[in-house]
Amino acid sequence: MSALKLGLIGLGEVAQLMHLPLLADDQRFQIAAITDVSPSLVDHVATRYSVPTRHASAEALIADPNLDAVFILTPDHLHAPLLEQAIRAKKHVFIEKPAALTAAELRPLVDLDQGNEKVVFVGYMRRFSPAFLELKHRLPPRDEIRHVRIRDLIRESQFFVDQTRNIFRPDDVPADIIASGRAETQRLLKSVMGEATPDQLRAYQVLTGLSSHSFSAMRELFGAPRKVAAARQHRGENVMVMFDYGSFTALYEAVIHDVARFDAGIEVLTFNQHFKMNYDTPYIRNLPTRLEITTSGEHSTGTEIVGPWYEDAFRVELGAFHHAVTTGEKPKTLLTDSLADLELFAEVGRHFLAQ
Repeated sequence: MSALKLGLIGLGEVAQLMHLPLLADDQRFQIAAITDVSPSLVDHVATRYSVPTRHASAEALIADPNLDAVFILTPDHLHAPLLEQAIRAKKHVFIEKPAALTAAELRPLVDLDQGNEKVVFVGYMRRFSPAFLELKHRLPPRDEIRHVRIRDLIRESQFFVDQTRNIFRPDDVPADIIASGRAETQRLLKSVMGEATPDQLRAYQVLTGLSSHSFSAMRELFGAPRKVAAARQHRGENVMVMFDYGSFTALYEAVIHDVARFDAGIEVLTFNQHFKMNYDTPYIRNLPTRLEITTSGEHSTGTEIVGPWYEDAFRVELGAFHHAVTTGEKPKTLLTDSLADLELFAEVGRHFLAQ
């Protein structure tokens, strides 16, 4: 089978760090066309990766009849309108999470996607991590689970990126595009949160970005929670949520700070076992992940370490996208799956407003 011809919309940090180098190394894909609001960035990427076609707009790229699939890698406020165009153009779509910033944006697109013969794949790359898949395989029956802890205690990307990769940061994005993007983002956040404080709006935005990985992984492992039992935010970037699963509570914590660490993972506790898996920063490629299983008996205890794995979760994810496109098999990260996250974010947001 010939390589899938891809068009990439948005060439910023994540595209440069993850998608472009991985796609360029994979013979199943061809980077056939690109576009971005920065002309200098388009020139840089086209030269670096020998891309044959440079489109002046996202609309022109989506309409390109030579493309098999579109990658939407833009800022989040643009996801829903571009996704609608791509579905209507009958293209396969890979869209970075979140598929939209609000459930209200996404619901009509879920309806539009019904009966769609093309694949729409939402990029929750952590759910393709080998350590996560092994945890899912080893997970005890739900009625044996006593407690779940999920965490994202991180420093943001630039600290790691500046020391490991050369990112092209353009200075020719028009000021009016930047301003309108910020205004549209705030409008969408307020459509969910109302006239919330800046910290409350920022906390909801953290949910749609960083926390979406963890909420999505939690749902895959344990299903949907009965309800959000409690949630608090502080300063917009410290978030804690308690999910009621009936027979156990899942505790989620997110802290964005300037300590140079990336403490992210999932822990599951039963009466006599402790399962612990880690994620490291994705901004340094191929860092190891592992699963630790500690089992205690009456007179002994021991820990099994499964892994480490060095395979990039983004790479595994691209394989899953290719499989879905070439076989017609629906992926697990559908728009309906993403909608469940957005509905949970709104429920958590209501708890923020009640603080």
